[in-house]
Amino acid sequence: MQYSDKVMEHFMNPRNIGEIENASGVGEVGNAKCGDIMKIFLDIDGDIIKDVKFKTFGCGSAIASSSMATEMIKGKTIQEALELTNKAVAEALDGLPPVKMHCSVLAEQAVKAALIDYSKKNNIHIPELDDVVIDDDHHHDIEEEA
Repeated sequence: MQYSDKVMEHFMNPRNIGEIENASGVGEVGNAKCGDIMKIFLDIDGDIIKDVKFKTFGCGSAIASSSMATEMIKGKTIQEALELTNKAVAEALDGLPPVKMHCSVLAEQAVKAALIDYSKKNNIHIPELDDVVIDDDHHHDIEEEA
């Protein structure tokens, strides 16, 4: 399997690793089939994501996707973070092998799960999250198609 230099760079030197105590929002998602588990911690002040950290148990692509996703939303507004897509994460990493695309999907979902947690904790309604379903198992067909 061929990985881009950016994937390797974020795997070998992941950014924003760790956790935030008393985080504004925490999102954890997993993929039962591949065993990847991603946890994203957000520190939100007003409308700005002041800090973001992650803990990921998984393959190199999962770690690289988490690292890149955190870099992409750090310092951004909640609104901007909501626009993060798995496609954007994969593109920022100069592409992921097809069987590893689910890793970028997990990164997007972990960010959204953390924002949902934040909105619940603070009783803030974020309309963009109304239809978001964090589903651990809906990526399985991606791997079978590859």
